[in-house]
Amino acid sequence: MSDILNHLAYLHGKPSAKAKLKVEPEHFIVKEDLGFEFTGSGEHLMLKIRKTGENTSFVANELAKFLGVKSKDVSWAGLKDRHAVTEQWLSVHLPKGDVPDLSLFSKLHPSVEILESSRHNKKLRPGDLQGNFFEITLTEVSDITEVESRLQKVSELGVPNYYGEQRFGRNGNNVSEAGRWGRENVRTRNQNKRSLYLSAARSWIFNQIVSNRIEQSCFATPIEGDIVMLNGKPQPFEQEFDAITATLAGDNELPTQVAARALEQEVVDSEPDLMALIRGNRMRHDRREISLHPTDLSWSAEQDEVKVCFWLSSGNFATSIFREVIEEIPFEREYNQENKSA
Repeated sequence: MSDILNHLAYLHGKPSAKAKLKVEPEHFIVKEDLGFEFTGSGEHLMLKIRKTGENTSFVANELAKFLGVKSKDVSWAGLKDRHAVTEQWLSVHLPKGDVPDLSLFSKLHPSVEILESSRHNKKLRPGDLQGNFFEITLTEVSDITEVESRLQKVSELGVPNYYGEQRFGRNGNNVSEAGRWGRENVRTRNQNKRSLYLSAARSWIFNQIVSNRIEQSCFATPIEGDIVMLNGKPQPFEQEFDAITATLAGDNELPTQVAARALEQEVVDSEPDLMALIRGNRMRHDRREISLHPTDLSWSAEQDEVKVCFWLSSGNFATSIFREVIEEIPFEREYNQENKSA
């Protein structure tokens, strides 16, 4: 995995088995699970697409051109990996007019298939999904037995719910820029950059807290003053809990107390530049579970490959699972020249 995460603690120890991840798009299959039904009527045309080797925004922009609408009229519930085969829904604000023959779009863009269409009374917005199904194939696996043993541990005990490397940009650039913005009191009207850097700042602090809890042997057991999830709500720990949480830092006081607050406050205080950005934008404190448990985790091995299938709720990272399973073998990918964006 990326060097940006190398310093974070491992729950099950650093993996010894090596493998490649995402050698071919077909080795990383993602299917979106919106978790709700469409109304069947309304101003928004809903299109389910399957794309191979393309990113979501590129496909959305090309679809806007094809349908004769502005790029802002095409939206999605979640961005999907580029170097993958992914299925997701796009919504197009198209209240009037005939819809062109959609099969022509796939002829123009052979890497994109339109699988279904429907109508809905609302546009899709980021976060409007329940989760994703994953089917991921590890290749050139150096030790099949070790990988299967690791997957069994993940099935039983989960993994740290770290934000993945993609949250922090190439070589951690999003974190570096977030720190600079906080240090220099940068102000901008570019909401996309503002959101990107704030997200990176809060995610970075969260990851450090989770890592510290592993190192201090309080990852699986609450400590005095913890905030836990119980019946879907964050609350102070007493006797029962469903999951332990850590802070998504804000400009307000930490709700944790005693030992738990001391642990979180130490990390918050160690990142003054990131906190200056967070406080300057008046972000409100939130909580996130520190452990990640994939649903319906299964795997099968053949020769030097292992296929792993599971479901994750929205906002969680598949790469955080494989960080505990393998040491990723780096390699160079060749990209489609038509779309050079990452």
